[in-house]
Amino acid sequence: MTQITVELGEQSYPILVEPGALERAETSLARFANNRRLFILTDENVSPQILPKLKQAFDGSGIALVVKSLPAGETTKSWRQLEQVTDWLLEQGVERSDTLVALGGGVIGDLTGFAASIVKRGCGFVQIPTSLLAQVDSSVGGKTAINSAAGKNLIGHFYQPRFVLIDPLVLNSLPDRELRAGYAEVVKYGLINDADFFTWCEANSGKLLNRDPEVLSEAIGHSIRAKALIVAEDEKELSGRRALLNLGHTFGHALEAETGFSDKLVHGEAVAAGMALAFGYSVRRGHCNPADAERVAGHLKSVGLPYNLATASVDASGQSLVDHMMHDKKMSGGTRPFLLANGIGQTFLAKDVELEDVAAFLDESA
Repeated sequence: MTQITVELGEQSYPILVEPGALERAETSLARFANNRRLFILTDENVSPQILPKLKQAFDGSGIALVVKSLPAGETTKSWRQLEQVTDWLLEQGVERSDTLVALGGGVIGDLTGFAASIVKRGCGFVQIPTSLLAQVDSSVGGKTAINSAAGKNLIGHFYQPRFVLIDPLVLNSLPDRELRAGYAEVVKYGLINDADFFTWCEANSGKLLNRDPEVLSEAIGHSIRAKALIVAEDEKELSGRRALLNLGHTFGHALEAETGFSDKLVHGEAVAAGMALAFGYSVRRGHCNPADAERVAGHLKSVGLPYNLATASVDASGQSLVDHMMHDKKMSGGTRPFLLANGIGQTFLAKDVELEDVAAFLDESA
């Protein structure tokens, strides 16, 4: 068992990482069940596989689980679904003292957190992430959001959960593609500021993708500790420190937008390709040794993740992709900061990038 605390003063909260924790969820979550109930939001993929285990954990507890299952996929992060969720909560008589539980991946976590933050001016919120990507990234840090016609995650704010319960064993039901996509976010922590962890990833990726529970637990715990430290320093991305967590996302979000935020390219795959592109662009600017960029791309390739535009199935001009970047929420004063690297484990925020040069780089990379 691993317990990690995200240190945010009065908003600090614990994260439990333990194989089998879902089977003992009543022990962890009973304290959040005011009015002897918990509101569970999940999706149609998670519901048949994992929800029964959660219900079994509460058998005989006297705590009611009030459940709403939503459509699976990125399109659920929408105004329409947010309205349906909030209307449903109000119909169920939700009170400010109640707790909403997000049982699912990043989409469910983002939507549930946003709903919790606005219903009755703020209800309690607990995360039970069921994908690797959500376990190592989106369930930690308090970012909540929905998408809009203008782009991804543009409507939302920071709202911290009260508790995060992570059971690596739930990943046994995760499709291989989704597990690989989540692994991209694990690799990210090595590329940001921990070259030794990237080396660990190279040595242990096979066991991790074969769902070895000890290796998964180690990777999840290490990733969360790394993110928790950064979030504690810069909760709302005001100092620039937290921006490091967006490595690969500037390019990645543009790739997602170009593919319509569809199953053609899921988020973790886009981040993988985005990280390889960020390292490639860092070489172009003279920051990074080409050998490091090749090592990053080679590792992503070895585990079956996209590592360039072609393997991400994106056929678009550099200007088209840059146009997507212009709609990103991190635009400030008409400029777009980029996460680049001096090498593996040496990521930095560059504020002097010319988008015309990025477009040219992308055209040359096609």
